[in-house]
Amino acid sequence: MNKIGTVIGFTFRNKVKTKAFLITTLVLAIIISIAINIPYLIQLFTGEDLKSGSTKVGLVYGQQVELAEQLDSYWKAQNNDEFTFVKYDTSDAAVLKKDIEDGKIDGYLEFSEEQATLFPSVVYSSNEDDGLNPIAQAELSGALQAVKMQVIVKDSLTAEQIAELKKPVQFNAQNINVDASAPKANEKDESTQMMNFGVVYILIILFFFTSMTTGNMIAAEVTTEKSSRIMEILITSVSPLTQMFGKVIGMFLVGLTQIATFVLVIIGNLLMPQNKEVLADFNIDLSQVSIDVLVYGFIFYVLGYFLYAVLFAAIGSIVSRTEDLGQAVMPITMLSLAAFYVGTFSMGAPNTMLMKVSSFIPFLSPTTMIVRIGIGEIAVWEIWVSILLLVISILFFGWLSAKIYRTGVLMYGKRPTMKELRKAMKAYKI
Repeated sequence: MNKIGTVIGFTFRNKVKTKAFLITTLVLAIIISIAINIPYLIQLFTGEDLKSGSTKVGLVYGQQVELAEQLDSYWKAQNNDEFTFVKYDTSDAAVLKKDIEDGKIDGYLEFSEEQATLFPSVVYSSNEDDGLNPIAQAELSGALQAVKMQVIVKDSLTAEQIAELKKPVQFNAQNINVDASAPKANEKDESTQMMNFGVVYILIILFFFTSMTTGNMIAAEVTTEKSSRIMEILITSVSPLTQMFGKVIGMFLVGLTQIATFVLVIIGNLLMPQNKEVLADFNIDLSQVSIDVLVYGFIFYVLGYFLYAVLFAAIGSIVSRTEDLGQAVMPITMLSLAAFYVGTFSMGAPNTMLMKVSSFIPFLSPTTMIVRIGIGEIAVWEIWVSILLLVISILFFGWLSAKIYRTGVLMYGKRPTMKELRKAMKAYKI
């Protein structure tokens, strides 16, 4: 245990002090900080206050006084500050253009005087090529659609009927095999589902990122030590198995250190004064995150990491040149990509047969089980069966990787064939 602790400590210290690790962590931290502070940076460089005021739209009444009044009344009733209307009695292009240049309005809206249909066409004019911003444009389109409905139906419908028409249809799904009178234990409200969705997505990305980066670092370090003949010196003081598991655990701690750094960077940026209002607008309530998602997510993250890590170590031990490492680890890379894509692309349908089957495949379960636990329907026994299969797979592939590692670290020259590996592995017992 003292020796494996020494290997773990040496691996951890050696990696966190390297320029590659420090530069990568620093660059990613800067990118995260910039992404979080984009609204503030836009405000800083443009000199515009993104939170103060709203878009001022000139509303030309002209010959469509009734329509303009209906649009203005409807928008005031919405209590929406995305934009405000400024009344203009007549359409005087020179006056409107001057007001835009003076900053009194951002643009103006007018109804066509030629009404070939029940509702005239609408034109928005400004000195910007792209017109209104997408959010304001969507809000204005909705308001015009509501006014159009009022004009077409006129007095044939009551105000309550018109309001009912505007409401979206409620669409619910139910399982016919479940007793409708029984309480739904797994029913989640929308806010909790959204929080769990975000947590699941972050966990999948973290698993893929750390398993790939640390796994490749493990394989690269083993191959480098082997190609430089340092391995011949190392095995005189520490056994190959101690080296393998020490490197795997040490790299795991390196990955956790990097993740903890990014979490601190995110929290630090979100707590900055200019970002508090943005955070409040999203109504983020971390108390709504399910504890099961975090606990099981961490369990599957750790187990999935060790499954892939021992395989990366085994592959690194049979490669003699770092130039051949990329091709050698390609099968494991494809497995991790499959786990990532199956998990992410199935987040919209977590209860499909593909997800259920993938939950019991050890190479895919670290991501698919997180999705099913967070945003799907799953029984507790399925979770523990998947964990049991993952543990058994780690023990089996750990034993197999240990045999390959023990055999491959001193095999130089061309990459050994499967027949040569089997023959050499039979000579050593783990």
